[in-house]
Amino acid sequence: MLRRAVVTESPLDPSRLLALTAEGPAGGQVLFVGMVRDHDDGRAVQGLDYEAHPGAEQELRRVAEQVASAPGLIAVAVEHRVGALAVGDLAVVVAVSAAHRDAAFDACRLLIDTLKAQVPIWKRQHHPDGSSGWVGLP
Repeated sequence: MLRRAVVTESPLDPSRLLALTAEGPAGGQVLFVGMVRDHDDGRAVQGLDYEAHPGAEQELRRVAEQVASAPGLIAVAVEHRVGALAVGDLAVVVAVSAAHRDAAFDACRLLIDTLKAQVPIWKRQHHPDGSSGWVGLP
């Protein structure tokens, strides 16, 4: 069951998503936390801006509901942050619970991979030399 699928400007809290996906029948719970790193493709990164299409949250919900419908899953929650983020800030959090750990791991990976491929959220990285560049544009 989908518990949460949100695009937000607010800081992310993994414990909130863990609490949303903690269920009695769950035998496994998997958490993925994506954060802003200080490098990409051999270049230093100072920070980045995430921008979302107005329909991004609806698409995130669609993708999360699709993953949540898999057999053996108990609960799914996902949040993606937009706006200006610094190195170390959390950009995306995915929490999944399932009856068995394999299903939880598989669903968590599928959700983050599908989100990155299909949800219209883009990032612009800022470099120490003052330059910037978009990553992952279609």
